[in-house]
Amino acid sequence: MTKAELIDKVAAVEGMPSKKVAAAAVDAVFGALTDCLKQGDSFTYQGFGTFKVTHTAARTGVNPRTGEKLQIPAGKRPKFSASKALKDAMK
Repeated sequence: MTKAELIDKVAAVEGMPSKKVAAAAVDAVFGALTDCLKQGDSFTYQGFGTFKVTHTAARTGVNPRTGEKLQIPAGKRPKFSASKALKDAMK
């Protein structure tokens, strides 16, 4: 599903007056989620799952084209863990 398809679905299901309003709602939700993760917090939506930030250690990588070893710095990565309800719905 693309962002445009999500906006269409939200507008139809919620009976929103326009796709512009639905787009603003979708953007607000994902903006709030992004801000939450930037602050290092986790975001849990009951019945769906949890988004959280994980820390990755610095490591040595290899450029596949040249075989050159390079240092990959430590960083933060977003991680999603599906809830049991979502996993059960996929069966």
